[in-house]
Amino acid sequence: MTTVEERQALPQPTRARVLDPAQRRALRQMKLRRAGTYALAIGIAIWILLPIWLIGTMAFSPSDQVYAYPKPVVPVPFSTETMQFFLEYEGIMAATQNSIVVALVTLALSTVIAVPAGYAISRYIFPGRDAFRLGVLAVRAFPIVILAVPLAVTFIQWGMYDEVYTVALMHTALTLPTTILVVSSVFASVPREFEEAARIFGCTPVQAFMRVVLPLVLPGIAAAAIFTFVMSWNEVFAATLLTIRNRTLPALILYTLNKSSIQFQYAGGFFMLVPSLVFIFFIRRYLFNMWGQITK
Repeated sequence: MTTVEERQALPQPTRARVLDPAQRRALRQMKLRRAGTYALAIGIAIWILLPIWLIGTMAFSPSDQVYAYPKPVVPVPFSTETMQFFLEYEGIMAATQNSIVVALVTLALSTVIAVPAGYAISRYIFPGRDAFRLGVLAVRAFPIVILAVPLAVTFIQWGMYDEVYTVALMHTALTLPTTILVVSSVFASVPREFEEAARIFGCTPVQAFMRVVLPLVLPGIAAAAIFTFVMSWNEVFAATLLTIRNRTLPALILYTLNKSSIQFQYAGGFFMLVPSLVFIFFIRRYLFNMWGQITK
């Protein structure tokens, strides 16, 4: 047991620090800004996800619910009738296969070309570098509609018309400028001192790039890969222009849109979203790593 004097000698609990009015206002403003940021993020998420949810609901609802008004918020009863109607439509599975092949080939070609090109732009000073950057932007901004007839005539003369790899080459040309710019900006964020330190420890320039720089820029390359895949998957003009029998899925859906039912449109819209969402799901960890590097 402790005596009264011993109790009085024990340290007293620390009193809460009283904030002056200016500090209270600053704290209140910080909380309001944080709440505003969260509200804005939630609003953007709802704005993006709500149409996807409604399209998915219609894609897995019976036909009578698709034509009902007001439309259901959830697919009750859950039915694959609408989606099965879409998948059994003539040419859908072949067009889906063509779209996957075109998107993957475009992704591979764009990445293989953009990585060394972006590294060269960010690391080396050479005559015409700024002009090259402007040329990349000009190519990206150039309207493909103007080239429609020359492209079709050229591919017909070369015997490359109505081929899947032709669409992949065209998509690579469309996505490559932006991919190069994104990758070059990511390489520019890596300090040169990292490579110099690797060279001091005996690495060759190629080894320094492969062992030091490339692991650091993988999140940025992943972001560029997402852009390339989604753009190729959703691109419709080049695929419609350069194919007749070997159409990609967006080209086929656009071709049949005016004469298709609303069931076909809902199911096609949802089916077009699935590969992009799956691809982003598997590559998301690289984006999270990139976010962590940016916030450090």
